[in-house]
Amino acid sequence: MKDQEQPERPVADKRAKLRAPLMIKKIRLDDGEKVFFGYSTNLSCSGLFISTVNPAEPGSRFQIEVPLPAPINRDVRCQCETIWKRSYSPKSPYEPGMGLRFIDLSDEDKKEIENWVKSRQKADSE
Repeated sequence: MKDQEQPERPVADKRAKLRAPLMIKKIRLDDGEKVFFGYSTNLSCSGLFISTVNPAEPGSRFQIEVPLPAPINRDVRCQCETIWKRSYSPKSPYEPGMGLRFIDLSDEDKKEIENWVKSRQKADSE
C-alpha cells in the first residue's frame, strides 16, 4: 500500500481483526541496522499501529518486541512487516505512523491477544 497523504479514511479502518486501544510506550524495532523505540496506540492478534514521524516503507521487515498488557503481562518478540504508512502532514487529522502485520507470532500469543481485545471490547460496550 502507499503512503497516505490525504485526510481520507485510513486503510487501517478496513482491517479484518478486532483491535483495542492501548498505549504501549516502549516498543522495540530492530531491522539489523538500527533499533527504534516507539509507542503503539492499538493492538490486534494480527498486528498493531506504531506512531512515528519516520515510518518504515511498506514491505519492510524487522524484529519487534512488544510488552503486552495485563493479564498477559509479558513481552513478545516476532518478525513483522510494514503493511502501510502514513507520513506526517499538518493538514491531516490522522497521526503519522505505520501499520504492522505480525508474521511469526505464536498461536498461543495470538489467542491471548485476541481474548484480551475481546474483553476490552466487551468492557467498553458496558
